[in-house]
Amino acid sequence: MTVIYDLEHITTYSYRNFVTFGQHRAIFLPSLGFVGRILSHSVETNIPTQVRWMMDTLSNNVALLEFSEPAKELIVTYRFRGEHFGMRAIADFPLDARAKEIPVQYTPDEWTDLAVFMRPHAEDPDGSLAAWTKSFVVGDQDDTLDLLQRMMDTIWHSLTYQAREVEGTQSPGETLRLQSGTCRDFAWLMIEALRRLGFACRFISGYLYDSALDGGDIGMTGAGATHAWLQVYLPGAGWRAYDPTNRITAGFDLIRVAVARHPGQVIPLLGSWFGNAEDYLGMDVKVNIRKLGILPEFEGEK
Repeated sequence: MTVIYDLEHITTYSYRNFVTFGQHRAIFLPSLGFVGRILSHSVETNIPTQVRWMMDTLSNNVALLEFSEPAKELIVTYRFRGEHFGMRAIADFPLDARAKEIPVQYTPDEWTDLAVFMRPHAEDPDGSLAAWTKSFVVGDQDDTLDLLQRMMDTIWHSLTYQAREVEGTQSPGETLRLQSGTCRDFAWLMIEALRRLGFACRFISGYLYDSALDGGDIGMTGAGATHAWLQVYLPGAGWRAYDPTNRITAGFDLIRVAVARHPGQVIPLLGSWFGNAEDYLGMDVKVNIRKLGILPEFEGEK
């Protein structure tokens, strides 16, 4: 089954007086691989802009925006239409024997390729992250998929989702202390915990499609906005998705845009402006995802 959808992502910056803008980096165009394809895409702004595309070190699609006029308001609109084939369940990808126990045994080539995704990035000054991580280790009975599921379930059950205006991502220790956070915070907590157990994990930025949106409702947490989750590399299965905010590991809900070692690498829109600090009035973001239709399965699809 294939879902066809339109997505519109509008970011508006407001200022008290005219300001000028430095280069902005926009990361919004999915790199879908075998789970979908892009049919069309565009970037529009309310002031004259030169757009140049590049691919970064992790093969993410990046639009570089150069603005030629000052303004009191900057509006950047991304639009794309895509086909989404969905993610199959982990059961459809049997693990290699070396991936079933903890720590996962990566080959020398895998170690070379995955090292940057295995090395912890966040500090743990009070040891709270290490202690939380160890609580999931049960000794000789450790099973990879069971541990991953238990950790994801624990985040979903014990932490409170709390949207906030402040940009950025909390440290894992702060998320544990507050017992709350956003989807980015939950994904980052699980990544840094798993890295300490020897798993290769990467941070994923993208969108969450929820069929409830088609009826004007919001069902899943984070739907109708940018979203974040993680992928874990499991030999035999490859990179597999885990969304601790919604307990999703498969299906049509997660639309991947970019991958990163840490959240700061995949901010959807990042740039500079020049003026007085008090000129900045705020930012508003609107994301609309609309399903256009469903294509029947082709022979061989599951």
